[in-house]
Amino acid sequence: MKIISNLNTEKKRFNYFGKGSEFAVIFFKNLLLTIITLGFYYPWAKVERLKYHYQSTELDQNRFTFHGTGKEVFKGFIKVYGIFLLLYFFLIYGLQSGDGLTTGISLGVFYLFLILIMPFAIHGAARYKSSRSSWKGIHFKYLGDRMELFWKFLAGFLITILTLGIYGPWFEVEIRKYLLSHLRFGNLSFDFKGKGETLFWINLKFVLLFYLTLGIYSFWYYKQLMSFYVDNTEITQNGEKVDFKFTAQAGDIFELMIVNFLLILFTFGIAAPWVKVRTLNFVFRFIEIEEGLDTSSIRQVSYDNYDDASGDDFLDFLDFDLL
Repeated sequence: MKIISNLNTEKKRFNYFGKGSEFAVIFFKNLLLTIITLGFYYPWAKVERLKYHYQSTELDQNRFTFHGTGKEVFKGFIKVYGIFLLLYFFLIYGLQSGDGLTTGISLGVFYLFLILIMPFAIHGAARYKSSRSSWKGIHFKYLGDRMELFWKFLAGFLITILTLGIYGPWFEVEIRKYLLSHLRFGNLSFDFKGKGETLFWINLKFVLLFYLTLGIYSFWYYKQLMSFYVDNTEITQNGEKVDFKFTAQAGDIFELMIVNFLLILFTFGIAAPWVKVRTLNFVFRFIEIEEGLDTSSIRQVSYDNYDDASGDDFLDFLDFDLL
């Protein structure tokens, strides 16, 4: 029994089995249908894309599953784009009014709405994506409180503005820490132990060295950034903490970015699906779960059947990645 336990808790890696040719069929079919339907097919295209990537990702010989539906995403899609349509009409009215006060009010309302709605969108997206994601039939669950995240986000945003952006890394770390500390997977819990000052120095070094090295430092910067996010993420199982590890080197990132750039450049963008698959394959290949996680003892504790995709659609509209 001890030997079996050791095998269950050894280091683990994700495997990604997606193929560029397979994803290209999905990608271009969805692109065509989205154009033909003036964008209304987007929710179904998004779900099909997510389902493909989830089912192409494996841990311990078991694939992940995305349970969202086009109908759920479409309902959120209609809400979000309806609100933005009204906001844009109000903004255009203000800009064309010729009155300085009306223009100022319309701009203020537009940007104030974006700021105030963002934490609610992040909360909704985290809850929807987690409830619709599973592995071996076990679902993720997000337990964050909407108003608690709202006040945390608003305070961090205001401090970032007042410090002319200097507080940005601390703000980002606080939001990431909140989201992960309220994420559950069956009887597992997550946390993020990164510090704002570490992220600040990573970003500062990039600003100082980017031009001095004619951009070459970018590969080391992305390596440090990925290591910061992955290495500081941890799982707790039965009181024991298990770390993630990003094992790629700057040379690996150089190869990924240069080849991806050349593929996009010389195919005039047609290679985009292959680039996406290459990137996901790269990311999963270099993420390792350290020793200590017993996947055989993960059990479903509770399930949150949350089907409102509005928050996730809002982040899509702003091209904002959750984590």
